[in-house]
Amino acid sequence: MMGQTLRAIDAGLGDGLVIPYLGPEVLALAGEDCPLPGSPRSLVDRLGEEFSDRKTVTKAMGAAFLGNVQPTVLHNYLAALPTLPLIVHDWYDDLPRRALAVRSSWSVWGMVQGVSRATRAGHWVHYLQADGTSAHAIAPDLAETWATLLYEPLGSVAGASSFHASEGDFVEILAERDYQASIPEPVQNLRIGRHFLFLGCRFTNDCDQKFTRQIMNCSSAVHWAVLPETPTREETRFLAEQNIKRIDLPLADFVAALTDLRHEERIQLLMASW
Repeated sequence: MMGQTLRAIDAGLGDGLVIPYLGPEVLALAGEDCPLPGSPRSLVDRLGEEFSDRKTVTKAMGAAFLGNVQPTVLHNYLAALPTLPLIVHDWYDDLPRRALAVRSSWSVWGMVQGVSRATRAGHWVHYLQADGTSAHAIAPDLAETWATLLYEPLGSVAGASSFHASEGDFVEILAERDYQASIPEPVQNLRIGRHFLFLGCRFTNDCDQKFTRQIMNCSSAVHWAVLPETPTREETRFLAEQNIKRIDLPLADFVAALTDLRHEERIQLLMASW
């Protein structure tokens, strides 16, 4: 059964029908000495008493995710899939961007990042081209020409350098009368009928669940989540509600199974052609 699931996910990723949704715990794949916070708890511990006014938060967040960490095998594997239309990156590091940066002009990609309305009034997101230059004035039309769209709903240390980090940021998003207003139009279009694959994610609180539910809206009826830890009661309810099939494997083992020798050879060939 697990082999069938892996083959279905592999085929779906290759066909562009499965959308990877990367959470903070993906950073565990970077090794025990990874200097970047790999969970909300570790981020709060890192920020400590600095988590106060907006200017200080932005500066502290930038410092917390400052580090020359190379993309993991998972990031490189996903970046090497030429027909993968969308990657959702639900954390603040820049490893997906680094992995995608090896592409040449034939495989154009770009980013759309969530921004705090406290710093960019009137905007929920900001569009950027692969080189980090702003594309907001000509988006979302430009985004339709990108082979892959990297969607970072929380913001990022790279690019717009604006974050959804405070309780007020999330309250503003979740309290929006049009609850889909904060989701970029290209993302709304690309998710239709597609499956989500959750990697390094937890759904332990109401805010996480509501935020994820907003992004999943109008997608397929079947999804997967690699979740080796025993789900909490709230997570179990959420997984059942959204028809997310739990894959009971450590993330590293799942990635190793997904990126076997055949995939590694394919990645090297694709990289050589870019």
